[in-house]
Amino acid sequence: MNRADMYRRFHAHSGPWDMLIVGGGATGVGVAIDAATRGYDVLLIEQHDFGKGTSSRSTKLVHGGVRYLEQGNISLVMEALRERGLLLRNAPHLVHDRAFVVPNYDWWEAPFYGLGLKVYNLLAGKYGFGVSRILSKEETLERLPTIKTDGLRGGVVYFDGQFDDTRLLIHMVATAYEKGATLLNYVQATSLTKDSEGFIDGVAARDAESGEQFHARAAVVINATGPFADNLRRQADASAVPMIAPSQGIHLVFERSFLPGESAIMVPHTSDGRVMFAIPWHDHALIGTTDTPVAEALLEPVAMEQEIEFILSTASLYLARKPTRADILSVFAGIRPLVRSSDGGNTAALSRDHTIHIEPSGLLTICGGKWTTYRHMAEDCVNQAAMLARLPEKPCVTEYLNLHGFHPAAEKFGPLRVYGSDAPFIQDLMRADPALAQPLHPALPYTGAEVVWAARSEMARTVEDVLARRTRALFLNAKAAVAMAPRVAELMAPELECDAGWPARNVESFKEVARNFMV
Repeated sequence: MNRADMYRRFHAHSGPWDMLIVGGGATGVGVAIDAATRGYDVLLIEQHDFGKGTSSRSTKLVHGGVRYLEQGNISLVMEALRERGLLLRNAPHLVHDRAFVVPNYDWWEAPFYGLGLKVYNLLAGKYGFGVSRILSKEETLERLPTIKTDGLRGGVVYFDGQFDDTRLLIHMVATAYEKGATLLNYVQATSLTKDSEGFIDGVAARDAESGEQFHARAAVVINATGPFADNLRRQADASAVPMIAPSQGIHLVFERSFLPGESAIMVPHTSDGRVMFAIPWHDHALIGTTDTPVAEALLEPVAMEQEIEFILSTASLYLARKPTRADILSVFAGIRPLVRSSDGGNTAALSRDHTIHIEPSGLLTICGGKWTTYRHMAEDCVNQAAMLARLPEKPCVTEYLNLHGFHPAAEKFGPLRVYGSDAPFIQDLMRADPALAQPLHPALPYTGAEVVWAARSEMARTVEDVLARRTRALFLNAKAAVAMAPRVAELMAPELECDAGWPARNVESFKEVARNFMV
């Protein structure tokens, strides 16, 4: 899978596409998979790289949403728990279960949270990941050896899912490609086009790399641009009332020593009303998240000082070793594309249900939702898009669709497990050139072979694509990622047939982005 192949497929296509999707995050790519597997002709364009926005900046959880249960949104919880189970079945190389412990410091917490989590398990039904139970103080400390012991009474353990968000997304892109979809990164929709009756009939677009401009026509255009959905809606209708209430969440990443066990911590109520998680992830500890309303969505959001201090202070209430600014290896911010409520209120209270909206001009927008439910969202979207476009009705088949890389025993590939069935190809690169088997930095496990693979087979076009989304180096250790950048550029340049000045330019561009990940 590479960009040249995608363009060959694009230029070989004649006539209008059945569906044209704008946006290459979880929602857009999920729609592309669903539509392509039904047999529709699908084109997807993404202005930057796949997952550049919200889809790479999640809490890395595949979960039903304990907080939504408290809000009384039982249908969303049950839908998410079912989708969680389907994701584990369809992508076992990227999704796995994780024990979460709710530490108890007051007498009422164990029975209160224990009952709630028991209901959570019951709602999961046959898709359950494990049985929750109340823990003694000793059992809690065994699972969380670095938890604060002063006043600790015990805890409650429950089980949820964990994943690597953009590794899953890249495998989703590959799945859509294998099913016949055409997906182009670094292609921006510059305007929507309309037919003689004023209905949207396609997009005018520009390739960011070549500068080439083209017009692609389609029976229906789907707006899956997440936090930027209102921008495209205003192109369809300048008077469109905003749908998105953007909210920023950040995460801090620390050494694994802050959370050495295999269990995660879940704090049900923080001072800002959100749940806080401390999670083992890629041999590091990830702690978040905040919920801060923002005036507008940015492609490269930056963590605010008060958000960083909030997570540090909240984490210090539960960890025996209090994390400091000096301990932060990376900080990343993401924008949630929450759907506005009619009565205002804080963003933490807004529903994570998805919404499908059709403009009078025929533009279909899908927004809201969450990573866990991307498949169900896509099914709903394609059903409505096919009806709107008067396409032949075809049933959804993604419920039992194994995603690219499916491998039931990927653990045997060690650090390469996230590649699933692609891992042997990367091992072949290492055997052919032992220099490619060497880690690019002593603090992280990533190798030169993964860089070559990303450029050759995963549509990576820049150093940032590799270090932020094909590997997770930037999200785990920003300074180490910057140190790796020159070697990554050196390896990518011949694969992409770049000019002599490309490596230096690309490294400088990456450094600009990486500054936002440093404290």
